Amino acid sequence: MAETARPTHPLTTDEAWAFTAERASATTFFFDFDGVLSPVTEDPDASQPVPEVLGVLERLAESVARVAIVSARPVSFLRSRFETLGNVDLHGLYGLEVWHDGQVVTEPAALDFVPTMADLADSARAELPAEILVEYKRLSVALHYRTAPDHARTVERWAHEQAERLGLRIQHGRMVVELKPPVDQDKGMVITEGVRNAGCAWYFGDDMSDVKAFDALRAREAVDPAFFGMAVAVANPETGAEVSSAADLTLESPQAVATFLTEGLRRF
Repeated sequence: MAETARPTHPLTTDEAWAFTAERASATTFFFDFDGVLSPVTEDPDASQPVPEVLGVLERLAESVARVAIVSARPVSFLRSRFETLGNVDLHGLYGLEVWHDGQVVTEPAALDFVPTMADLADSARAELPAEILVEYKRLSVALHYRTAPDHARTVERWAHEQAERLGLRIQHGRMVVELKPPVDQDKGMVITEGVRNAGCAWYFGDDMSDVKAFDALRAREAVDPAFFGMAVAVANPETGAEVSSAADLTLESPQAVATFLTEGLRRF
């Protein structure tokens, strides 16, 4: 039987799942963590995937070529949440760290900045208002102002001053500003590499950094008429409108993501 021609955007969910099921052996599913597989929490360390996620990702990994999580979290954090999943790749810190086949690979160019980030975290705790949560990630420092939104401008100004002083890059997110090494790596680059040999790929995201991943799917479609990419946004009151406008489909919550995948897997 001939394969179905690649559907044209915009398309229905049924069309997307039908095409994906036909090409399951050449399909990759990518997921952000916070806001997609787990609700966003005031304390980042308290984040946990919704209960159904582990089971559905395990079943998905058995049905398609590859499943991967692409997150701003360190690989060590992601492993602590998904240690029971043996067939899911983990890309931490926007791809600066990768867990694949039982090993962690770190981008060498970023390692020189480990001492810088440790000092930066100490400075942030000393100089920023006490309400700001400083998350030290070894290769980056995230400044969360979710519980103190009135300090957003203070955090932004301080982060930009430090980035200029130390030659770092800034990543904006949902009520957070992150300082990163000046290394060319982001979610879009992870997806560009990850779909190089794929025939189909889905990406689920909720934040501005995920739009680059959506763009990577579109870029692959532009050069490969046989490739199909599906960009899925998870709605939220902070970045939801901007991310949804760049996506093919919007889901309402991490719980809805788990339900959506469970229903989709019935087609395989």
